[in-house]
Amino acid sequence: MSDDQIAVHDPHAKPATYVEADAVDRFENPGLPPHRPRRADVDEQAAKRAERQVATMFTLSILGTLGFLVCYFVVDPELRGSLLVIGEMNLYHLILGLTMAASLLFIGLGAVHWAKTLMPDTEVVEERHLQASDQESRDEAAGILSDGYRSAQLHRRPVLLLTAGGALSLFALPMALQVAGGLGPLPGDTLESTVWKRGMRLMIDPSGAPIRPEQVTQGSVIHVMPEGYVGDTHGEDAPSALEIMEAKATASVLLVKLNPEDIQSQKQLDWGVDGIVAYSKICTHVGCPVALYERQTHHLLCPCHQSTFDMTNDCEVIFGPAKRPLPQLPIMVENGYLVAADGFAEPVGPSYWERG
Repeated sequence: MSDDQIAVHDPHAKPATYVEADAVDRFENPGLPPHRPRRADVDEQAAKRAERQVATMFTLSILGTLGFLVCYFVVDPELRGSLLVIGEMNLYHLILGLTMAASLLFIGLGAVHWAKTLMPDTEVVEERHLQASDQESRDEAAGILSDGYRSAQLHRRPVLLLTAGGALSLFALPMALQVAGGLGPLPGDTLESTVWKRGMRLMIDPSGAPIRPEQVTQGSVIHVMPEGYVGDTHGEDAPSALEIMEAKATASVLLVKLNPEDIQSQKQLDWGVDGIVAYSKICTHVGCPVALYERQTHHLLCPCHQSTFDMTNDCEVIFGPAKRPLPQLPIMVENGYLVAADGFAEPVGPSYWERG
């Protein structure tokens, strides 16, 4: 077979046939299908009706955004209620979600209906050209944009421009509120101290069993919570579910046994028990749980952003975005069990405005 021939498979022909390449290299341009005008293209009443429908959708979007803003400032954030199927939930969040959903939904519906009924729908073919354009081509492009503005009937139907602009501009306000205040209040002093107190036993999470020093083998890692906040938390004096959640977010601890000869910090030795040390599990970058321990290097790794801490040297940061070491919990032995000798000496977790 020569270079200017190609093989063509034909199941009804002989085993192989060949045709000239030029014979199939080009084909006739089929062109574009004839344009079928829409009702709004030929009937001004239909166009007016479509305009009202689109304007109504944009107005509903505006009302949804305004409803979000009103509810954000007026409704009690702790408002709760019970809904069919869903059960008990925070109604404040539900109201904000529904109003924001309505705001975005009707922007989308209005834009789609506008495009399908009033905007031009003719097929356009534009030949590709060099990226560099002369002034004439730029003027032509500006003319096309101007024609698009007019063909979209914005100059004839200002109510569409006003309602669409209002819906789109107001929709940005809930986003700004979420950034400014939707993440909740500043921590204040909530991270300055935890529930850890002197004499509080270290309990295995989640079983709630106390820990004896001889049970901790070298290189082992134990996830620890304060006594009373893990295991059987029922009873008259038991903390509430919210208090338990707050304790898990601030008081979670990793217990590790190191070879005392590998420890470089005297503080670590003084605040530990025979090489057993306890450190906050809350990463000092953004608060992710630090839970990956590398036994050979004695490094603790945060899985979120790979901040790495050296457990043999006060959990100093050796890699990653974290800027401060993990706080150490001083521990001691009391009645044969590991207990806290005191609370954390510094705030746990990430940075915040009030932190010194």
